Amino acid sequence: MKGQNKINLKSKQKTKAIYPGTFDPITNGHIDLINRALSIFDEVIILIAHSSKNPIFSVKERKDLILKSLKNDPRITVDSVEGLLAEYAQKSEVNVILRGLRAISDFEYEFQMATMNKRLYPKLETFFLMASENNFFVNSTLVKEVISHGGDVSSLVPSHVEKALKEKLC
Repeated sequence: MKGQNKINLKSKQKTKAIYPGTFDPITNGHIDLINRALSIFDEVIILIAHSSKNPIFSVKERKDLILKSLKNDPRITVDSVEGLLAEYAQKSEVNVILRGLRAISDFEYEFQMATMNKRLYPKLETFFLMASENNFFVNSTLVKEVISHGGDVSSLVPSHVEKALKEKLC
């Protein structure tokens, strides 16, 4: 019929998101966020940042811990970057950055980063996903602090990550 909207029958393009962080180490909070993101996006690129925070794990060790934590899910790619996130996204032709928010205090920093990334690469959108109530207090720094003092982090990280932490810190 004339004037009727046509339905595009072309195959849907896969949606990808980049989830950047230091992941030193990956926590159950990260894993929860990634799994929830995979219900929205077809693929998630976990982008390990080379950090000035003096990480305890090398980039290779972090990559191995991440892949084992996610059971080598084919929808996951793990990569690393030393430069700007916006440049990586543009080169990879990915227009979505995934960021987790644990508390209101996270929002101000994340909002500034999202605004700067958008300025550097106008097609880039930041998708904020709230941490689950079981994980909103978990971060890698806290996990390292607790385990270095002999505390139990078994409910905060996968068992292979806990073992690797004990080897490095205990």
